[in-house]
Amino acid sequence: MHQDSKLKRLFYRLSLLIPDTWYLSLKYYKNFGELPNLKYPKTFNEKLQWLKLHDRKPIYTTMVDKYEVKQYVANIIGEKYIIPTLGVWDRAEDINFDSLPNQFVLKATHDSGRVVICKDKTTLNRAEIIKEMRKSLQRNFYAVGREWPYKNVKRRIIAEKYMEDGEQELKDYKLMCFNGKVYCSFVCSERENRLKVTFYDRDWKRLPFERHYPAAEKDIPKPKQYEKMVCLAEILSKKIPFVRTDFYEINGQLYFGELTFFPGSGVEEFTPKEWDERLGKLIVLHQ
Repeated sequence: MHQDSKLKRLFYRLSLLIPDTWYLSLKYYKNFGELPNLKYPKTFNEKLQWLKLHDRKPIYTTMVDKYEVKQYVANIIGEKYIIPTLGVWDRAEDINFDSLPNQFVLKATHDSGRVVICKDKTTLNRAEIIKEMRKSLQRNFYAVGREWPYKNVKRRIIAEKYMEDGEQELKDYKLMCFNGKVYCSFVCSERENRLKVTFYDRDWKRLPFERHYPAAEKDIPKPKQYEKMVCLAEILSKKIPFVRTDFYEINGQLYFGELTFFPGSGVEEFTPKEWDERLGKLIVLHQ
């Protein structure tokens, strides 16, 4: 087991020496069985790879930083849409659990996917949480998919207010924005079982495709403030070729989630495949 860990670290270090174009081409080939056309990209996934290489505005680093983005978004659409921050620390060992309420959420500012949700602090294994957050701080998320905006994010741990919507499952609504216009949205649901991802058009009619994850069997009701979500998402996505803008609707109030430039790192398959190119046509590249 120890030998396996050493080999993994070695392969990881070697991967960092591979130029971005080569690395992205190999990763794309691994997932799709073909190389991406990075010179004349057509599909949604190919264009996301192109944007990783060529669309590198410094402000994007702020926009993906889970701490810094809050003030960035508050300055544009208002503080009322921001989930309160309870604390921020440079090291996992510095987390001040005593200052936190009974319920809270922990995450790293530069990472994706690793979140600690505490619903009862009295049952919390602090040593395990510190260990988990230390792993998150050590993870080089930029290296995983060469998503440039994450390269220079300051690695920190933040605690946020725990949010819940009564007895309902907390759903996040993810709006796909193409040059400042929302074309479609998808909803992540059933996270505790098998994640479902269901796409809807601007009129909240289900779209006939899936992307990597299965769609929910039953239709998901249109959020009450969907039009407001669209309005805010289009404000936040102005002059950006593509960005996904996430919101929660909690007890009738909208809250900003995050901004994502490369959902699924641009290596998640569409079923039917034709939708990869249909959405790709919506991304206008300035080559």
